[in-house]
Amino acid sequence: MTRIVAGEWGGRVLAVPPAGTRPTSERVREALFSRLEHLDAVEGARVLDGYAGSGALGLEALSRGAAQVVLVELGRTAAEVCRRNVADLGLRDRAQVVKDKVETFVTRPVAAPWDLVLLDPPYDVSVTTVDRILTDLVPALAPEAVVVVERSSRGVAPTWPEGLADLGTKAYGETVVHLAERVADEPADEPR
Repeated sequence: MTRIVAGEWGGRVLAVPPAGTRPTSERVREALFSRLEHLDAVEGARVLDGYAGSGALGLEALSRGAAQVVLVELGRTAAEVCRRNVADLGLRDRAQVVKDKVETFVTRPVAAPWDLVLLDPPYDVSVTTVDRILTDLVPALAPEAVVVVERSSRGVAPTWPEGLADLGTKAYGETVVHLAERVADEPADEPR
């Protein structure tokens, strides 16, 4: 059973797709959001939840005070589960479900920059794909935005592109959570 851990909808049970997703455990979500709240990355945030699955990460962010979330999920069944969870929680005005590939979605212009990005790709998504997504995301990030990438402990860590600074990595059994923060681009040296 997957449920929202804390906040306004803490304890509410979420529907999960019958197959094809790997929901983030409550233990990992609790630890992750504790860190994110310590970084002041959740309250009032505009959140992108890529590879949303059931939407648990993005909906957890809303429950803890995020302003809005976009749940991006390619799988038809999983996207429908996200829509059902959004409707069941009465969040249609603050949560949008987009059925699309994350790799495609992040290349499109955004209405406003993201303050928090939660990426939990299937473990079989290559690190090359994840690194490309991160690179494409940088221009769409607000200053000091936080990016989270969840991966397998047996996999390769993402490479943070220019514009993202490593905030650390934490392992929880098979799951490893990588965090980075949007930093100002280094100004080009002035010609002399």
